[in-house]
Parts: sequence; C-alpha cells; structure tokens
Amino acid sequence: MGILEDLYQEIILTRYKTPKRRGTLENPTRTAGGKNPSCGDQLELFVALDGDRITAVRYQGEGCAISQASADLMAEAVEGKTVEEARRLAERFKAMVVEGAPPAPELGDLAALSGVAKLPSRVKCATLAWHALEEALS
Repeated sequence: MGILEDLYQEIILTRYKTPKRRGTLENPTRTAGGKNPSCGDQLELFVALDGDRITAVRYQGEGCAISQASADLMAEAVEGKTVEEARRLAERFKAMVVEGAPPAPELGDLAALSGVAKLPSRVKCATLAWHALEEALS
C-alpha cells in the first residue's frame, strides 16, 4: 500500500475503535435510523438544530469499520453547518463513494473513504449514516 492508502486505513480504523461522536443526545431535534440488510449494519442518528444550523450530531449502532467510521466522520463534519451545507456535503460524499469522483476538499478526513468506490459491496456501508442524515434533515 502507498502512504495515502495507509493514512486512509489508519483514519478509518481509529474512528471505528475510538469514535468521537458515538452516543446519544438528550433532546434531539430530529432522529432517523437506517439498516443495511446485506451486511447487518444499523444505526440511529440524533441531530440537534438551532434554526437551520446543526449544533450536534450523535449516533448509535453496530456495524463494520466502514459504516461506523463513516458515521463518526459524518457527524463531526456536519456539526456547525447549515442544513443546506450538510446536504451539499452529503452530495459530494456520495459522488465520491458511489460514482468514484475525486474527494472534494471540504470532505477533509472523509476522503479516507474514497476507496469504497472500488468496492461496490461496501458502498451501502459507507452511505448508511448519510442516508439517515438526509432523512433527519428532510
């Protein structure tokens, strides 16, 4: 593996083993859930809004390293963003992992999941939290 692939693998494994946003919110404004029946990943997402700004995101669930790291990175990336900014970020993320688009700079550490585009069976793992976010924000 190259240096970039090693870094990406380290980010995914670190977020899986020591997540920063795993947990619940006491009084979430919105919640949404999701399941990936093909591999058993599941999660519940908790979102706190102040007007149209996302003030906190937490998640609980079980699943593979990709689904859990994606949820943790997503939760961190959208905190502080407006609902519209979070939707745009979701579009860019899905373009990267579903269509194989190059990582947009605003994705930051989420670029670690860019290799998922080469693994079609793992796309649903990486996008599970993002679908739940879109549901929660709709």
